[in-house]
Amino acid sequence: MSSRFRVAVIGAGIGKAHVVGYLQLPEAFEVACVCDLNLARAEDAASLAPRAQAVTSFDAVLADPSIDIVDICLPPGLHVSMSIKALEAGKHVVCEKPLAGSLADMRKLMLAAGNSTGRLFPVFQYRYGRSYLATHRLKQAGLLGRPYVISLETHWQRGADYYAERWRGTWAGELGGVIVSHACHLHNLATHLAGNVCEVAAFLDTRVNPIETEDCAAISMRTTEGAMVTSSITLGSAGNISRFRACFEQITITSSDEPYNVCSAPWTFIARDPSLQPEVDAIVAGTEEVPPRFPGFFADIHRALTGQPDTYLPTIAEGYHSAELMTAIYASARGKTIVQLPLADDHDDRDFQYVLTPAPTAPNGMSPMR
Repeated sequence: MSSRFRVAVIGAGIGKAHVVGYLQLPEAFEVACVCDLNLARAEDAASLAPRAQAVTSFDAVLADPSIDIVDICLPPGLHVSMSIKALEAGKHVVCEKPLAGSLADMRKLMLAAGNSTGRLFPVFQYRYGRSYLATHRLKQAGLLGRPYVISLETHWQRGADYYAERWRGTWAGELGGVIVSHACHLHNLATHLAGNVCEVAAFLDTRVNPIETEDCAAISMRTTEGAMVTSSITLGSAGNISRFRACFEQITITSSDEPYNVCSAPWTFIARDPSLQPEVDAIVAGTEEVPPRFPGFFADIHRALTGQPDTYLPTIAEGYHSAELMTAIYASARGKTIVQLPLADDHDDRDFQYVLTPAPTAPNGMSPMR
């Protein structure tokens, strides 16, 4: 097998950022084509990559034996069906978040991946940055100790221009609101660092935009490693901020507030015991630079596909837990209760198809989660 993989990017929205990411790894990937039903959008994205074609037929992409990787950057409501078709065609699949809108669909996707010669890679690109890698190295060295509390802030500004894409802000198109489209990244950082969520209590509301889904949230979670996590989320901020602060037994970590490159901008690492600080500083200073976000993620995929050890490539199990956490958050908000994870087999919301049903419309035209 060649060590350079030919990629078809499906969807020219966020797909443009994926194209740019692949272009930063020219020895590992070649963008062969961009596929979008809107040919002009496909041509615009394909123009970024030398020799890339713009196409409109997904079936033609799957029939092309030279395509190794199919990168799904479509509206979430299409993720499962298109990923399964690509896996059945024997392609490796990179799929944007969320992988699926129900746990039933997640199981279908996992079954397809298990029966395919291709591999499925869920997109959690935020962990690729030097500051988060330093945090990971500190944990590997046993210097963090037990996690106490983690505070997450996903405060973004989204208005009418963002929702001009008609699928956004809808249950059928986006499969949920701000916990699905924005906060899943910081939630994944917390679970990767401090264990899967085992309890959740959530308040969700629609306060900023006249959409079907939630755009504000206050969530409390407990992880399997004992971390108590709070997640504050809104699309009504003045500007965009992503922030991460974690108090461990031995070190307190504070991220930057840079929205997209939160894990590559500089963080602070303060030891509770000052005598430990030189060792902490040495590990942080000795952490190598890594390509942030998509290039870092794609480089890890390349390592996995060529038999090399990956850094911390997101797994299908992480994609499943992310979907299960979304299920539990919606169940908690609607049932006004604390929800335990993993969800029991007979849990009413295990296959959260109800997420695809709009909440009752309020008098102001919005759809509160309450």
